[in-house]
Amino acid sequence: MKNFSLLFALLLFVGSAYSQASSPLLGQWKTIDDETGRIKSIVEITERDGSFYGQVIELFRLPEEDQNPMCTGCEDDRKDKPSLGMEIVRDMKVTDEMEWEEGTICDPKTGKIYECEMFLESDNLNELKVRGYIYFLYRTQTWLRVKGE
Repeated sequence: MKNFSLLFALLLFVGSAYSQASSPLLGQWKTIDDETGRIKSIVEITERDGSFYGQVIELFRLPEEDQNPMCTGCEDDRKDKPSLGMEIVRDMKVTDEMEWEEGTICDPKTGKIYECEMFLESDNLNELKVRGYIYFLYRTQTWLRVKGE
């Protein structure tokens, strides 16, 4: 019984340490077009080497839209690549417990790359604010956490 209690305490400690190390940014997010209010895609945010990256894993297209759009306007390694599967968020770094900056976000529709900032409000971890900048001009979208994440 003593060994069981020790094992249980160890598992509880390891689980607690893991949950503290896990970022609330990780997971899948529905991207919402700030102009139309439509769900455009699902982006999965992952972590590599201390930075965060986002890849388009699903697209929601209207019947009259191109079902397999390509980033013809991109000028980097994403040029002429399909939007589906594209890494649109790159090199985001933690700047605060609920804020990430110093990375970029690509709009696959236009190919433009913006400086990026992301943040969560502590009272709502299911709405991610994603802000793209060019100089002092910016646009902010609200992405919604995919349920079950």
